[in-house]
Amino acid sequence: MHYTKDYVALKDLFESAESNKTYDTIELNEAHFISHSYQILPGTEEYHCDSHHQKLKSNFSFFTEIGTLEDHVHIKDIFVEENQQFNYQILSPKGVKKAQKVTFLFHGFNEKKWDKYLPWAKAICEGTGSTVVLFPIAFHMQRAPLYWSSKKEMYQLSELRKQRFPNIVNSTLSNVAISMRLHSMPQRFIWSGLQTYYDVIQLIEDCKQGNHPCIDKDFEFNIFAYSIGGFLAQILKLTNHKNYFDRSKVGLFCSGAAFNRISPVSRFILDSEANVALYSFLVEHFDKIVQKDNLLHHYIKENHPEGIVFYSMLDFQRMRDFREELLRKYEDQFFAVSLRKDDVIPPFEIMNTLNGAFRDIKIKVENMDFEHAYTHENPFPSHPKEAALINKNFDEVFDKVCRFFNG
Repeated sequence: MHYTKDYVALKDLFESAESNKTYDTIELNEAHFISHSYQILPGTEEYHCDSHHQKLKSNFSFFTEIGTLEDHVHIKDIFVEENQQFNYQILSPKGVKKAQKVTFLFHGFNEKKWDKYLPWAKAICEGTGSTVVLFPIAFHMQRAPLYWSSKKEMYQLSELRKQRFPNIVNSTLSNVAISMRLHSMPQRFIWSGLQTYYDVIQLIEDCKQGNHPCIDKDFEFNIFAYSIGGFLAQILKLTNHKNYFDRSKVGLFCSGAAFNRISPVSRFILDSEANVALYSFLVEHFDKIVQKDNLLHHYIKENHPEGIVFYSMLDFQRMRDFREELLRKYEDQFFAVSLRKDDVIPPFEIMNTLNGAFRDIKIKVENMDFEHAYTHENPFPSHPKEAALINKNFDEVFDKVCRFFNG
């Protein structure tokens, strides 16, 4: 494989207006998705759980931090049209019309472009013969308003944020939209995560009913997930809705740790004020908050297994025995690659969660280190001067991942 060459070629292909998109051994297609689960999102007073035929109310009102509801950042989540319906991309081996073998690829936190993932998807496609579905998390990638990616507008918001919070760390135009939104309403992390969980289940069921233009109804699938995408992948696998995930393998890259063991303060992920608010809500005070919010209590503490698994992944100590029992049950179907210099999701925290507090869970975690300069956010930078090293390290990672999926 030639990562740096593929990166440029696939990026150009992704952005082209051509109807027939092919490159090397793969072809790039597109499908449309309409989410049925967006109605759980913040922005209304009354909710309805279809699973339990129950009317619910949230006890927390919708509020803002800077600006108004009309500033295009603090818009009510339930009304964001880009998040309700969108197109997503599919990489297939050339000539495959209806895939019987699929890999879902989940991206990281605060991602706006698929560029870096396209060579990853191609490597999995070639190494496993699998069709790769690039499915976006709620309010990320193509599911976010374009305004949130406007450099001019986001720079101005970041400057305002720095004025209001003089001690803020890592507030940038890249992370200001998501930081403002999570700072003002940390529960968005829960609701957008659950919406994405339900969307993936909906997509799987659509495929099983024969409704997908590129995927056979009798398909089998695995998951490859990076960073916070691994959080979603673990919840899907450990919940195992209707046994859909019985045979699915989960490959994790720079991912796998419980939420309170990651450090997301970064110019490209979250600023420090948002991180403090999120940690305070999801870890320090979550149990008390859940008791006061009927909607959260219903989805997290009552008859929703996905909510209970979600809850167990927020804090390393919380429901540790429950979480570790599930991980042990599927230990042969997980594999993780961590990076030694990753300071967002450190290797030892990935091992703590996946291998258990007493290291008695036999999930294989391989800790690697690259000769080229890298960060969590950009493990394979497209630097021409280091192209040979980057290609070598890229190949090594995805050779391991494909061997796991093929085994």
